[in-house]
Amino acid sequence: MKERLGVVDLGRNGPYLVDRLQESHEPVWITGKRGSAVLVSEEDWRAVQETLYLVSIPGMRESILDGMATPVDEIESDLDW
Repeated sequence: MKERLGVVDLGRNGPYLVDRLQESHEPVWITGKRGSAVLVSEEDWRAVQETLYLVSIPGMRESILDGMATPVDEIESDLDW
């Protein structure tokens, strides 16, 4: 379930929000008069940034998907690096 808070609720709920974001990894929607925003934990934000970086590399997305589809018994145990 999406948690929504008004901008005015951020101040008094700040400590609760940080703890909740760390534990649940669920984003919180912040609504205001001129728009809205999404609040996520730093860990989740870093994961989003890493994912965006990886899929920006040509061919990386396909390589990851191919790797995920490879059965474990077909994976080489001796790497040349």
